[in-house]
Amino acid sequence: MKKLKLSYFDFNGGRGESARLALSMANIEFEDQRVVFKDWPSLKGSMPFGAMPVLAVDGTQLAQSNSINRYVGKLSNLYPSDPYQALLCDETMDAVEEVVAKISATMFLDDDAKKAKREAVASGPMTLYLSHLQTNLTARGGEFFADNRLTMADLVVFIWVRGLRSGHLDYIPADLVDTVAPLLVEHQERVAQTPAIVAYYKNH
Repeated sequence: MKKLKLSYFDFNGGRGESARLALSMANIEFEDQRVVFKDWPSLKGSMPFGAMPVLAVDGTQLAQSNSINRYVGKLSNLYPSDPYQALLCDETMDAVEEVVAKISATMFLDDDAKKAKREAVASGPMTLYLSHLQTNLTARGGEFFADNRLTMADLVVFIWVRGLRSGHLDYIPADLVDTVAPLLVEHQERVAQTPAIVAYYKNH
């Protein structure tokens, strides 16, 4: 078994959480490097592309969140082997990443600019993507996004929706998902009851 080290910020959300969660659910041993925000400037230069998450595999650092998700998903049996089902999984993960990137781009704006940008994202692309993801979920049976079972796509959406509903993102309405895509709320709450996920969050 290869030696794994996952580096990401010290909170239960964001781009690195799905890989952490999948590895933990599958009882795959890995070093969980949780970086506190004050330490990030001193570490940024040592990370590929100056960003996290980063997965070190036998010491080789690898980046890009969905590349990591696919690799970890294969290790943990949470990524489809069928090419078409893998495409559905990838489509879902990449859709979430596109919206997350729009929010991430506002992180260091001054307050007025951040408010304007985030309100525009919430009323525009975020609403569109939430609605389309709900349509896809319904078309695929209403329970999972791919392969008729829990996959990385479900973990990525679960973590994203949970974060949106937490109210922790300034100028993103905490009730946006409930209003626009209530079936994604049901999906989030259902995934949260997965025994391995319940066990993970009891310890994190």
